[in-house]
Amino acid sequence: MALDDVLDEHEQSERVLAWLRRNGAGLVGGILLGLAAIYGWKWWQAREASEQAATATRYQAAVDAIAAGNLAEQSKIQALEPGLYRTLGSLAVARAQVEQNQRDAAIETLRSIRAEDPALAAIVNERLARLLIDGQKAQDALKLLESSETAGALEVRGDAYFALGQPERARESYTRALTLLEVDAPQRRLVELKLTQVGGTPSKPEART
Repeated sequence: MALDDVLDEHEQSERVLAWLRRNGAGLVGGILLGLAAIYGWKWWQAREASEQAATATRYQAAVDAIAAGNLAEQSKIQALEPGLYRTLGSLAVARAQVEQNQRDAAIETLRSIRAEDPALAAIVNERLARLLIDGQKAQDALKLLESSETAGALEVRGDAYFALGQPERARESYTRALTLLEVDAPQRRLVELKLTQVGGTPSKPEART
């Protein structure tokens, strides 16, 4: 190895050592901060998982009690943080209230739900609309579902029109609902029966590929 090469390597080593002396503390600090961030993230994930598990346990205990007829447990549902568990719990409360012939209370429970998930919001609105029809408020049910075009919403709108003595509009809604339902959908047979009841004739469904 030539002397110049040795001097170059020595010079480079000195430069590296000098850089480390100047920046070593910052480098070590950055590593420590990175490790702290990783640890903090893992701690936060563990804490979130623990809280979710505790919420799920409280939710399940309350729902089981409500299903057994203990509506006093609904206060525990309302005590849950807004979100999925609270929405599902409120739906369980409304179901229990209907089973105990507390239709108006069930309507209020459903009206209080603020579901962020569109699919859950649709379920809430459809159940609320059915109760409104049962309570002689078919127009309110139609207004609630006027912008929804799902099969379930169209079926309920057909129910509302039928309750209002408008069989033609009921037939239209039921027919449109059937076009959205799969051939083997459990709901399909009921909608066909409703369509027949209002003077319609269900067409033979075509299997979707």
